[in-house]
Amino acid sequence: MRKLLTVTIVGFIAQLIDGSLGMAYGVTSSSLLLMLGMAPAVASASIHISEVVTTAASGFFHFKFGNVDRGTVMKLILPGGVGAFIGACFLSSMPGEAVRPFISVFLLLLGVYILFRFLFLNSIPNEDKGIQLSNRKAAILGLLGGFADATGGGGWGPITTPVLLSQKDTVPRKVIGTVDTSEFVIALSATAGFLISLGWKEFDWFWVLALMLGGLFAAPIAAWLVRKLPSYLLGVAVGGVIIITNLHTIINLSDIGITLSYFIYPCLFILWIIAIVFTIKKNKS
Repeated sequence: MRKLLTVTIVGFIAQLIDGSLGMAYGVTSSSLLLMLGMAPAVASASIHISEVVTTAASGFFHFKFGNVDRGTVMKLILPGGVGAFIGACFLSSMPGEAVRPFISVFLLLLGVYILFRFLFLNSIPNEDKGIQLSNRKAAILGLLGGFADATGGGGWGPITTPVLLSQKDTVPRKVIGTVDTSEFVIALSATAGFLISLGWKEFDWFWVLALMLGGLFAAPIAAWLVRKLPSYLLGVAVGGVIIITNLHTIINLSDIGITLSYFIYPCLFILWIIAIVFTIKKNKS
């Protein structure tokens, strides 16, 4: 019973973060599950199959609260699903680790751009305006995001959210809702790939059901928060998460000492909180 409650809380926290910021379900849940002693392969497979249900619920509530750009969802799901299926089927032979540092550096720079863009935002984006994304860009972004999600234990949100947010006059809540809604197909495709390549034995159904339960409770809360929070605050919050998560990846893949990393994270977190407070005061005055 204690394990069930613990993993359910893990699922709730992961979905609340992912549904509110458009990313970090895989990173949050895998980190917490590994801390609880789950094997990496079992954790990754279990997370992906639980996402089939949690992303469906998240997409439903984001759609209900008007946080979704339907056109962009339709553009992303096909290439995203293909990328996720290929990545899951050929996980062992794909050089995901080799390209991860370069992707993280690119996303880190995008995160800095997004944070400063919304930090010094002078005009509020039109809430009814859709996301401007060509079919060609959507195909490339979908394939890359889907592949990274399956091979890297989570990558759909961390890649698609910052890229879409970097577009001019983009509304953060529309980006978050669109990414979360389209993620259902990516999770479904990755799960199909894992089933073909790994089989049913790699899924721990106790953990899967507990993660699903927690995610179902969090989905409506996260979608409601995205609808209610102002665009400038969401932009700064997402920008900070992008910077922190990608810097964490870069530090883990580099030779930076543990002591130095313990100094970097608190400083970065404090600066992020200062940026959020500054943004709130700036837009209230």
